[in-house]
Amino acid sequence: MTTSSYLPFLVQAVLALVITGAVIGAHALLGQRAKRTPIKDSPYECGIASSGPAPVRFPIKFFVTALLFMLFDLEVVILIPSAVVYREFLANHIAILGPLLFFLGILVLGLIYEVKKGALEWER
Repeated sequence: MTTSSYLPFLVQAVLALVITGAVIGAHALLGQRAKRTPIKDSPYECGIASSGPAPVRFPIKFFVTALLFMLFDLEVVILIPSAVVYREFLANHIAILGPLLFFLGILVLGLIYEVKKGALEWER
């Protein structure tokens, strides 16, 4: 590879550094400087002052729901593009149905496991 093939990367990297530096510099020069007071440093939500320490523990159901959402979101991200290019794979004699069904089967097995364990029952 020649050094000219690295030129677009170099231009992009320099441009990113210049823009980042300009934004940080503009913030330092023009940004509003607030005085630190106990009221400004306290947590604030919905116009109501806090009345005690913030809760630090989340129930495990929250994390299980988030993980299940990510799992099925990943499924959509993988399956929709592969369904769109399915004809192109068939035209090029590339077997795509087997791996897709295998992937979908593993996800269905995971869903069955979660249902049997009761992870989708919110109130228990």
